[in-house]
Amino acid sequence: MTSEPASAEPADLAARAAEKHVVVVGGGIGGLIAARECAKVGMRVTVLEASDELGGAIRRVELDGVVIDAGAESYATRGGVVRALVDELGLTDRVVAPRPGGAWVAGVPGVGAAPLPVGGILGIPANPFQEDVRRILGWSGVWRAYLDRVRPPLTIGHQLSLGRLVASRMGDKVRDRLVAPVTTGVYSASPDDVDTDVAAPGLNAALTRVGSLSGAVQALRQDAASRTAGPAGAAKAPGAAVEGLAGGMIGLVDALAADVRGLGVEVRTGARVRTVRRADDTWTVDVELPVPDTAAGPADPSAHSADVVDAVDELEELVADAVVVATSESVARALLAGVVPALVSADAVVSPEIEIVTLLLDAPELDAAPRGTGVLTVPGSHTAKALTHSTAKWAWVREAAGARHIVRVSFGSQGEPAATADLDDDAATDLARSEAATMLGVPLRPESVVASHRGRFVQSQPASIIGSGERRAAARAAVQAVPGLAAVGAWLAGTGLAQVVPDAREEADRLRRALLWE
Repeated sequence: MTSEPASAEPADLAARAAEKHVVVVGGGIGGLIAARECAKVGMRVTVLEASDELGGAIRRVELDGVVIDAGAESYATRGGVVRALVDELGLTDRVVAPRPGGAWVAGVPGVGAAPLPVGGILGIPANPFQEDVRRILGWSGVWRAYLDRVRPPLTIGHQLSLGRLVASRMGDKVRDRLVAPVTTGVYSASPDDVDTDVAAPGLNAALTRVGSLSGAVQALRQDAASRTAGPAGAAKAPGAAVEGLAGGMIGLVDALAADVRGLGVEVRTGARVRTVRRADDTWTVDVELPVPDTAAGPADPSAHSADVVDAVDELEELVADAVVVATSESVARALLAGVVPALVSADAVVSPEIEIVTLLLDAPELDAAPRGTGVLTVPGSHTAKALTHSTAKWAWVREAAGARHIVRVSFGSQGEPAATADLDDDAATDLARSEAATMLGVPLRPESVVASHRGRFVQSQPASIIGSGERRAAARAAVQAVPGLAAVGAWLAGTGLAQVVPDAREEADRLRRALLWE
C-alpha cells in the first residue's frame, strides 16, 4: 500500500481528488460500491451499465402485482459487512430474517424426501446415529459413517477435495446423499470439486486434532456457537446465516444508487462499453449508446448486462484517470484484452449458467409448507437442483402474495447446463411446475400457475472450487500491475455480497490512494 506523505493537507487532497475522473464499467453492487468509495473523497465518477437496470445479480420482477426478488434474495451475515452497509444506507428497519422451517433433501434412494439433518457442516453429520441422519443413510450407511470414529486421522498433509475426504472417512452415502445436495445447491458444484479448506475452514485441522471427521464437525460447531452466543447466553447456530430486506434485495440497489447520485456520481444505463484503452497515464473508454426501440417493448430485466440492441446511435469516448471494471468475468477479460494480456492467455474458466424460474401459484396445498422453506436434490435424481418456497421462507413475501404462493426453482450447475436452456418460456414454466410438484410432494396442476418469470444468470465460478483461489489471485495480480486499473466483482472476490462488498471497497481504496499519492 502506498504511504501517505506527512505534509499532505486536506485542502490539497480535496483539490487533487477533484481533478481525477474514474469510470466504473458495470452497475452491479461491486461497481456501485467502488463508485461510492471514489466519490466519497471528491473524485468525479461515471458509472456505465449496459442493461437498462442497475443491480447485476440482484433483480426485481413483478408477478401479477407482486414485486419480489428474481435474483439474489438474501445476504450472508458473516463478517457483518453487508449489514453495516445496510445500516449506513438507512435500511435497518427493513432487515428481516428467514422464517424457521428448515430445508429438505429430495431424491434419496429408497426414501424419497426427508428433512435435511441439523447439526452438521455442509451436510457432514456430527452424529451419524442421529435420527434424521439415519433416515437418509439407512443403517448400512450409518455404520459405514461410524467407521470414521475408529479410522486413523490424516496426520501428514490433508485432503484437498471435500468429496474425497467425506467418502474416504464416512462413505459414499454421506457424500452423495447429504453433502452433494448441499454443494450442488449452494455452490453449483460437485463435492469432489470443492476445496475443503475454502468451503469448511479449519475442518482438516480439526480432523487431525480430534481424530475423526464427525468429531471435527462437532468441534467446529461448538467453537462457532461459543463465539456467536447471544446476550442471554443462547448459542446461535453456526453456518451460513442469512438476512434479507422486506420488499426485496433490490432495495439495497436503489439505496446505493440514490446514495452515489447524491455524491455527484453520474450513473448511465443502456450504455455498453466497447473498448477500454490506455495511453501513457490516460484511459479512454468507448461507449455505445443504443437507439431507443419503442416497438420492442420493455427490456427483459433478466438479460445479461452485455446483451444490448445492435443499433448504435453514436460512439462516445470518455477520458479518465482510472477505470474500474465491475462486470462478469467473460466481459472483463474481453474488455481488458488490450491492456492486460495475461487475462487473455489465462486458462478459460467455464462458469455455470443458472436459470431460476419463479412461479406464482394458486395452490392451497402449499399452505402447510410441506417441505419447509426449500428443497435440495440428490444429484441425478431430479432435473432441478434446488427449490425455494419463498412464501414459507420470508414473511414479507407471504404478506405480499396474499393467499397465493411463490416458489423459485433453480436449474443448472458446474459442468451441467440448465435443463431449461433450450426451452421456450412456456415449456420452462411447465418443467418448473412439474419439478416443484415432485420436490414438494403435492399436486400442482398447470392451471395453478398464475404467473411466472424466467431469469438467466452466468454465475461466477465459486471460490470454493479447487484451484479457483490461485486463478483469482493470478488475475488480480495481472490487473493490479496496470496503473490506474481495478477490477471488482464475484469472479475475483467470490460469490455473495459478504465477499463482493468488502473486496470492492479494498480495491477502490487501493485505486484512489494510487491516484492521490503517486
